[in-house]
Amino acid sequence: MDNVQSKAGQGRVADAPSGHWVYAVMPRAVWPFAQLARWDRPIGWWLLLWPCWWAAALAPFGHGTESMPVLDRLPDPWHLVLFLIGAIAMRGAGCTYNDLVDHEIDDRVARTRSRPLPSGQVTRTQAKVFLVAQSLVGFVVLIQFNWTAIAVGIASLAVVAIYPFAKRFTDWPQLFLGLAFSWGAFMGWVAVHGSLGPTPVLLYLGCILWTIGYDTIYAHQDKEDDALVGVRSTARLFGERTKPALVILYGGMVVLLAASYASTGAPPIAYLGLVAAGLHMLNQIRVLDIDDADQCLALFKSNTVVGWLIFGGLVAAAIAEIVR
Repeated sequence: MDNVQSKAGQGRVADAPSGHWVYAVMPRAVWPFAQLARWDRPIGWWLLLWPCWWAAALAPFGHGTESMPVLDRLPDPWHLVLFLIGAIAMRGAGCTYNDLVDHEIDDRVARTRSRPLPSGQVTRTQAKVFLVAQSLVGFVVLIQFNWTAIAVGIASLAVVAIYPFAKRFTDWPQLFLGLAFSWGAFMGWVAVHGSLGPTPVLLYLGCILWTIGYDTIYAHQDKEDDALVGVRSTARLFGERTKPALVILYGGMVVLLAASYASTGAPPIAYLGLVAAGLHMLNQIRVLDIDDADQCLALFKSNTVVGWLIFGGLVAAAIAEIVR
């Protein structure tokens, strides 16, 4: 699917990859809902998922797990599956909610006016029904966990509700995105331990800095249109100082994650994945051209590599413990 969607007819949204399986496999009637949920742009649910999986992989090294069978050093595969389904459902629900809130703004920005609501491919009522359906899937996933995890998951809704409005009253909407997207750091930990503590807080704070960093890169795609319509962002705030800001944000993320590892006594191998992720983020900063929208999108998407490197390091550490 190469044509970009508009009020004149269906197609892909402007920042979705051409030829995505959504358009090849799904009936046309389903396309607008797939676009609302961003199924044609999976990077979002990956970024929502990584704090969950990192916490799930770090938790078996945590306090009180020393007496567990050594095979339990690996993250619980059932938890990983639940977090995957939950991330897809709740990212879709969050995007649908965001599109409902930003309907008029999206119609005034070149990259977003092809979305299903401003392009007239779906009604607001249909979008609201779809929002409820996705939220129900997320709720079914949530109640598979312990009561503390359920309470922590429900608490996240307060942050999620605020985020779409943040760009209207602060230059730091990416901070509010970080507060919401990093919540999985709590969920992955409490699903194992049944309580919170310093380790998930350190992990959560690190994930917030990471989110602000990668979403600042993403926001540079829209900075001209954002300025015209009055939308605020860290991309506009940092401007030409974006690279130094990213050094602080990404560097702080690595330090906080290292501190979370140290608080659990995680094996040294775990740090190798974190170092590799840090080098990857350093390269993002090195090559970044804030005036090249296509490159900004590509660098934003490359943060999936960061996720795999950190998760892989933690899993490798668990395997090393089992072998030892």
